[in-house]
Amino acid sequence: MPKMKCAIIGSGNIGTDLMIKMLKGSDVLELAAVVGIDPASEGLAMARERGVTTTHEGMDGLRKLPVYPEIGIVFDATSAYAHKEHDAALQQDGKLVVDLTPAALGPFFVPPVGNVLDSSVRNVNMVTCGGQATIPIVAAVARVTPVHYAEIVASVSSRSAGPGTRANIDEFTRTTAKAIEIVGGAGRGRAIIILNPAEPPMIMRDTIFTLTDQVDEDLIRQSVLDMVETVQSYVPGYRLKQEVQFERFGSNRPLKIPGYGEFDGLKTSVFLEVEGAGDYLPKYSGNLDIMTAAAKAAGERLAMQNLEEVAA
Repeated sequence: MPKMKCAIIGSGNIGTDLMIKMLKGSDVLELAAVVGIDPASEGLAMARERGVTTTHEGMDGLRKLPVYPEIGIVFDATSAYAHKEHDAALQQDGKLVVDLTPAALGPFFVPPVGNVLDSSVRNVNMVTCGGQATIPIVAAVARVTPVHYAEIVASVSSRSAGPGTRANIDEFTRTTAKAIEIVGGAGRGRAIIILNPAEPPMIMRDTIFTLTDQVDEDLIRQSVLDMVETVQSYVPGYRLKQEVQFERFGSNRPLKIPGYGEFDGLKTSVFLEVEGAGDYLPKYSGNLDIMTAAAKAAGERLAMQNLEEVAA
């Protein structure tokens, strides 16, 4: 199968990590350009050293590149605000878009959950790093029994949270909570992010709580273990920190949740750790690693569908 040329907008931490993953190889994608706005950007320098075309003139610079007409997919690793302008131009030019910001203009995509991308989809959103880490677990519980409420807490090292992440905290919580419901299958979702300044830097930690009706705990436990194994196929550092925990609440002793009310049933608690591959940043930056690995998977899915349609 021929490869589809792609470009990355954003030469910061996330864009550079994605670039390294692309250059390590893909059966269907070929990295053709990296775009930034700072001529002194380390990411742009690394791209040039590896023979990749670059521009520091942002979206306008990308559209001026000779290779631009050949580019089929563009990955946006900038900010939610900037992505809205980028997407308008890219859609006008007929490009497929993988959005790594919390803008959420297109449908959410979480690789192991099985959401289908039909031919009408031109922009897919990668939710957030916390969403990519936790939504598979919510979905794993939901495929056993309906999830009435799901809450996630994503804790990342402050060193692995760049300006883009810090500027998008509000969008992070809203987008992740919404995706927990739409993709994860929860009746109601809530998301919290913590930037931890601990030294030495901590590896990404995620906690997932789900509330369901009373059900066989072994069914949920096995579903979670299966999902962890699936995610490990593209993020090897994704793992459980301890056994899945369960707590039962009867109507005589309901669980009280602010903003939700009283609940009686089964509470499941899952504790994860996400260690990065160390492609560009240190391994404690698992929050970046899972995001870029998932984005690459999304781009490959879009490219394969597009190439198959052309071949047909």
